[in-house]
Amino acid sequence: MNPWPFIIAAYGLTALALIGTSLWAWLSARRLEARAAQLSGRGE
Repeated sequence: MNPWPFIIAAYGLTALALIGTSLWAWLSARRLEARAAQLSGRGE
C-alpha cells in the first residue's frame, strides 16, 4: 500500500490546523487589545 496519500493528507491537515489556530489567536489578540484600549480611554 502506498503511504504517500496519507503523508500528504497529514501535512495538509497540519497546515489547516496551523492556519486556523494562528487566525484564532490573531483575532483574539485584536479583540483583547481593543478592550484594553477601551478600558484605558484610548479607544475613542
